[in-house]
Amino acid sequence: MSRLRLAILISGRGSNMEQLLKAASEDNYPAEAVLVLSNKTNAEGLETARSHGVAAKAVPHKDYADRESFEHALDAALREHDVDIIALAGFMRVLTPWFVRRWEGRMLNIHPSLLPKYPGLETHKRAIEAGDEEAGCSVHWVSEGVDEGNVIAQARVPILADDTPQTLADRVLVEEHTLYPHALALACEQVKKKPSS
Repeated sequence: MSRLRLAILISGRGSNMEQLLKAASEDNYPAEAVLVLSNKTNAEGLETARSHGVAAKAVPHKDYADRESFEHALDAALREHDVDIIALAGFMRVLTPWFVRRWEGRMLNIHPSLLPKYPGLETHKRAIEAGDEEAGCSVHWVSEGVDEGNVIAQARVPILADDTPQTLADRVLVEEHTLYPHALALACEQVKKKPSS
């Protein structure tokens, strides 16, 4: 079967996006990157995507009256590029049920905690304050509840006695860069097995 057409949604520098682009540049990877979208015109990751030869476009959320009209513009760009699967990589917008349902089973996200623990923000601070022995990251399907979708894969790191939220975040990010391309490949295989809608 042919490779799935991948879009990556970002809001900033896109370090996880870059790892996905590198993986998708390999001929034997089950997805090919065809589009990077950002809700911010100044997102560094847009230039990174272009340097990898991938179409990159800003759809600034501030240009739209409400979330729905912004997401309709996002959806139009995705459909224009015949996207099959979406990876959120530091995309800092909560998506509406309309958009989530439209891409259900074809959109995944990476989150810096061992879900279902610590959905939302300040995950590393919360893990340290709770006295957890380990932290990590999860790649999951996007559902209507924030960080509530089924987990595809996880990576774990120990929490050290002298860890701060930043030192822990730095170590988890290293794991994210390995985990996300692996989890996306697993997700692509699941999408390919589904009957066409």
